[in-house]
Amino acid sequence: MDEDSRIAAVDEVPTDTTLLFTVRKGFDEEEALLVRDDGEVRAWKNYCQHWTDVRLDKGDGASMRNGELVCGKHGALFEADTGRCTYGPCEGAVLDEVEVTVEDGAVYLVDDRYEFVQQGSNVEYDLSSNRSLGFE
Repeated sequence: MDEDSRIAAVDEVPTDTTLLFTVRKGFDEEEALLVRDDGEVRAWKNYCQHWTDVRLDKGDGASMRNGELVCGKHGALFEADTGRCTYGPCEGAVLDEVEVTVEDGAVYLVDDRYEFVQQGSNVEYDLSSNRSLGFE
């Protein structure tokens, strides 16, 4: 695997929350998150399907309950393994997947729509409102 597409070691991906990372598509950067479920690692874009300006992981890991990601704004629940919303205002919707693979104990971005930028967010957020700072 190409080291430029290496997101993290599998051991760095928490089992009880998520690991945030940034990808680039053309000139635009977006956030995604890694989640572990029953030993598998999956990646989803970091926003709720109800309101896509609501981030699931605000930089310190998304809340999880019984193997599901929790939207802190609406209480929507998303299955970690399928991304499907099982409860909340967007029930039945599915998180947008970002393709990753695990090889030699590391997680790599293999989704040809994106280029890996870095772990964490590449945008600064106002901690009081959780909105992007600047003119984005």
